[in-house]
Amino acid sequence: MTGNHADIVAALGVYFDGFYEGDCSKLKQIFHPDCHLYSATEGAYVDSNMAAVYGRVESRIKPSERGDKREDGFLTIDQSGPECAFAKVYIALGEKMFTDYLTLIHLDGRWQIITKTFTWVPRDEVEPLN
Repeated sequence: MTGNHADIVAALGVYFDGFYEGDCSKLKQIFHPDCHLYSATEGAYVDSNMAAVYGRVESRIKPSERGDKREDGFLTIDQSGPECAFAKVYIALGEKMFTDYLTLIHLDGRWQIITKTFTWVPRDEVEPLN
């Protein structure tokens, strides 16, 4: 099967690294250019394209430089075929613990996130997952 489970895990490792390090070059390796991020966590529908996402990442203090404890990992991975997968992951950034629902496609020889829907809660309200 093209694009096996281990490849998905490796690709999403770049996702976690990119956000923790605030490194858009890493994030561009995993996000498809047409990806959008969706949320309604604070009561309003939010639809962000990748230019907006990269702008936010570049403008904030990097969690790695701030000395934040790194907390990220997999909750589920479901692969439906050689080119389609879904991952539910968690990642802490600043004072927020995010749950991300990621739809991935295997295209051009690599896994790419084509949609992301997320929610978050204050980090101090979450029991440690590790």
